Parts: sequence; structure tokens; C-alpha cells
Amino acid sequence: MSEDSAASKWRQLAGPPRWIATFALTLPVVLAALWALEVHNWLGMLVFNEQFLAIMLACGLVAVFLNVKSRAGEPGDRVPWYDWVLALVAIVSCGYVVVNFNWLVYELSSLDPIRIALGTALILAIFEATRRMIGWTLILVAVFFILYARFGDMMPGIFAIPPSSWERIVVYSYLDTTALFGLPLDVAANTIVTFIFFGAILKITKGDTFITDLALSLLGRYRGGSAKVSVAASTLFGAVSGSAVSNVAVVGPISIPMMERSGYPKHQSAAIEAVSSTGGQIMPPVMGITAFLMADFLAIPYAQVVLAAIIPALLYYLAVFIQVDLEAGRRGLKGLSAADLPRMLPTLRRGFGFVIPLGVLIYAVMFAFWAPGKAGLAAAGAALVVGALAERTRPSLADIADAFVSTGRTVASILILTAVAGLVIGALQLAGLAYSMSSILVALAGDNVLLILLMTGFVCVVLGMALPTAVIYTMLAVLVAPALTQLGIDRMAVHLFIFYMGMLSMITPPVCFATFTAAAIAGANFWSTAISGMRYGIAAYLLPFVFPFSLGLLMQGGPLEIIWDILSAAVGLFAISAALAGYLFRPLNPVFRVVLFVAGCAAMFSPFGSALAEVSNFAGLGVCIALVVFERIASASLRQQTAA
Repeated sequence: MSEDSAASKWRQLAGPPRWIATFALTLPVVLAALWALEVHNWLGMLVFNEQFLAIMLACGLVAVFLNVKSRAGEPGDRVPWYDWVLALVAIVSCGYVVVNFNWLVYELSSLDPIRIALGTALILAIFEATRRMIGWTLILVAVFFILYARFGDMMPGIFAIPPSSWERIVVYSYLDTTALFGLPLDVAANTIVTFIFFGAILKITKGDTFITDLALSLLGRYRGGSAKVSVAASTLFGAVSGSAVSNVAVVGPISIPMMERSGYPKHQSAAIEAVSSTGGQIMPPVMGITAFLMADFLAIPYAQVVLAAIIPALLYYLAVFIQVDLEAGRRGLKGLSAADLPRMLPTLRRGFGFVIPLGVLIYAVMFAFWAPGKAGLAAAGAALVVGALAERTRPSLADIADAFVSTGRTVASILILTAVAGLVIGALQLAGLAYSMSSILVALAGDNVLLILLMTGFVCVVLGMALPTAVIYTMLAVLVAPALTQLGIDRMAVHLFIFYMGMLSMITPPVCFATFTAAAIAGANFWSTAISGMRYGIAAYLLPFVFPFSLGLLMQGGPLEIIWDILSAAVGLFAISAALAGYLFRPLNPVFRVVLFVAGCAAMFSPFGSALAEVSNFAGLGVCIALVVFERIASASLRQQTAA
């Protein structure tokens, strides 16, 4: 589905169908809030998390079938009969889980015909909802993994697996807690909903205007200032939250529209936000709790982990900053004049109260240790109270109702996407590939350090589809880290490598929570967003492979080695970013882009490791500098000729 069609895919209903469709959009938001407040516990109700997820998925499917057109040419002024049927299918199939889950957990191996029928119906309904929201591509990815689980015995060599029957695949995908009602849907229902609602409340109370004006007063004068605002805001929020998805959900509703207004396409705006927010996991001091786990594994002080992680994190954001700046230059996006920029001190005086909701959020997460969903809801409540104190920011009841509806539209999209992600994960788990892959690839790599790093990185990204970053890190620290250290790789480099590569699942398709969330907020094409996100996040893909060979980046070695390694990595990332953006001082031709990319990669490796690394480093740096100087002179000459 293209970005143009995405804007017109929602039906415009009237009368009772509109009331029902609107109720379907607002219900998951209300239910998520009640769940975050643990109202079911107050009422003495025993509700399993999977039962809650089944209710939320049913709400998301019903919201899509009643509100989203089934095809581009549909008038959109009524709900066709077959969409009422699909909504009923969603309610019945999810309702079966809700009603029977307390005993289903003891009979997951049973291939009861009713489970097969309802599971098949639900999977097909999810595919249809996915087709309407983002098109066929993600469906084909899910079908591929399902077919692999069914016909895995036909695969060659080590990828051959015992096949599963269709009945087993359907029941496992439908009922197992590692599949459809597993982690992706859990993250969406328990975390994303309330944070997106927080962003919607900020918007109706004009808190987004305060944040936007404040950021523009600092960075708006520079080209690509809106994107740089997104990077800066996501860095600061991510440094304390450590959660990529929460970061996108809070900052995205503010930063993404701002980037779109300044000239960035929807998918690039969403990609920049997803990549910026994902970097929060590697930015000290919180680092999504993984830094604390790393300190325990390495038996070193926590401060030492932070010291080793700070330079790579800064280089990550440097690469993002460079790319958004060069993208702005390529698109001719200019900064605002001083006369058009808001002034910082008046902006602070006018909206300082909106610091309170952010303070509430930080306190709830960092000090009170509340669950993310509850913390997001508390921040939304604080924003509503702050907005109500002044007439200029006081929302009407209609504004609050609109906040529920707008949140519901975004949430419906995310619930569907994460449901498909659950199907992919379920197929991987059923095939056993997620657990056996690490040992298989380590055995294949032998003593080749670069090969084992490449294979380990692949394992990390694949496992990242199914597990949070901290869990991926813990698993691979046990399974893979010993093999890497036996090859002579520094222990800190090994553990940071695993951490970075596991984090990449947030922006690497097909299952990438941060990209899912950002694309849904922007109303952007998922695959366009994912591909752009991989480009903007190039530092996270390349830097981990440099760690074992450039220990100066981890603050190890003498002062000269540390400084040289940092500067070499910065120059290399600058060259790689320019090559990917296709712009330096002017548009780059394809040959220069390829040469600049290769030279940038070569420049990143420390010259202190070996003679080959020394040649690579100096040659890469030399080519990078020569091309930059040449492009600078050529662009200056071109401007003079144009002026004349």
C-alpha cells in the first residue's frame, strides 16, 4: 500500500455504523488504560495476560474491518456485509482464547478440530487486515516461515528440520504463548498503547507545540533542523528510558509531523525517529538495563561498562546526524531564518509546565519502577492536568474524544503488525531454528574471526525477532560469547558486539518493533520505512564489527590509540553516510559513492592491530580525504560558474 493511498484508506461512515466503528477504535485504548491501572486486580478478577492480549487483538481486528476499506475503489460510506462477518470471526476466535485459556494452557498439544478451525480463521483474518494496512509483502514473509516449518525436511544440509503438520502449525501459532499471543503483541498492548495516548494528550493540550518550539529555537536555523530535533530529543529521552518502542511512541507523534512539514517524506521521517529512538538502548546511563547485565557477566564495575559504551553511542548518533544533514542538503531543505524561529526564553516561560509530565514519566520508570504502560498513563494524566490549568491549553471534551480515536487508529495498525510478527516468531520457534542456529553457525565458522562475527550478528538479529534486547544479550552471552573469547577477541568487545547486534532487531525487518510503531504513527509504508531505517542506522550495523579490531573505541589502550581510533571511525562513518545519502557538497555520482563507501569501511579499522589493518586504515583515510577535498573544490567551482 502506497503512502498516498494510506491517507484515504479509512472509511467515512455515518449513523450507527459510525458509532460502532468509532467505539471499536476507542475500546482498545480504554482497555489498555484499565489494564495498566490493574483494575482487574482491584475487582478480584483473575485475568491472564494472554486473555488480555486476545481481547486487544480482537479489538484491533474489528477496528480494521469496520474502519478500513477493503480495496482502493471502495466508496467508504458503509461497511460491507463481509466485513461484519470478518469482525465476528475475530471476536469468536479470540473469544475462544479468552473464555478457555485457563485450561487451554494445559492442553496445548491437543489438535482439537475446533482449535484448528478457529486458528485457521484467525490467521486468515490477520492476513486480510495486514493486506489492508500495509499490503502483501509482510504476509509473504510470514507465509515463507510457515512453509519452512511445514516443509523444512526439504531444505539442504543443516537447515533441514523435522516437518510439522498443518494442524500442528495452526494450533501452535494460535495458542502457544511464544507465537500469536507472545512478545510482539504483548509489547504493543502493554506498552505502546499508553505511550501513544500520552503523545495524543500532549497534542491536544499544545504540549507538542512547546516541545517543538523549544527544539526549533535550538536547532531550527540549521538545514534539516526538524530531523536533528528528532535525533536530539530521542537521544535525551532514550538515555533515561532505555526503551526504543516507548521512545518512538512519545517523541514520534511530535517529531514525525514536524519533519514532514519541513519537507521529509513520511517514510524517512518515521525511519529517522525509529533509528534515533533505538539508539537510546545503547546510550548510557540506562541502556535498557543491559549494561547492568553486562557488568555482572564481565564481573566489572558498572561505570566501566558505561565508559566503554559512550564513544560507540556518540558515533552512532553522529552518523544519524550526518545523514539527516546531507539528506536535507540533497533535498534543498533550508533552515528557518532567525525572524521565523521561536525565541527560547519566552517559549520556556509559556510552556514550562509541560516539563512536569516528562518528569512524571522519568520518575515512574527510573525511580518508582512502574511498568511502562502504567508510567505512560501517569504521564498522560499529568499532561492532561497541566493542560487544563490554563485556558489557552485546556482541551475540550471533543478534543479528548479525538485523542482516543487518533490513538485507536495508530494502535489498530500496530496490533495487526505485531500479530503478524508473532506468527513469524511462532514458525521460527516451531522449527527450532531460533535455538539451534547459534551453535550451528559457531561450528560452521571455525577459527575465522570475521566469519564468526558475521554469523553471530545474523543469529542476534534473528533471535531479536523473538526476544527483548536484554534477553537476547543474556542468551548469547552464554551460548556465543565463550566461543568468541576463545578466538582471542577482547571480552568487552565481544559483549558490546552481541548487545549491538541484538538491538538491531528493532530496526531490521521483517520484525522490528520501533519501525512498526514509527511507520504506524506516520501513516507510512512499512517496507519503505524499514529500508530507510537500515540506511540511517548504518553505524549500528558496522561499528560492532570494528570493536574487536579497534579497542580504542572502547576506551582501551594509550591516549594516541584512543584518539586515532575515534577520529578514524568518525571519518569512516562520515564517508559512509555521504555515500548512502548520495550527497556531499553536491550530488555524488555512483562511482564516487561506491569508492567512498569502501574507503569509509577501510578507514574505520584501527592501524594498531596489524600491518594489514594499518594499510587499510591509512589507505581508507587517504581516499576519503582526497574525495572530500575534490568534491569541495568541484562544488565551489560549479557555484562560481553558476553565479557568473
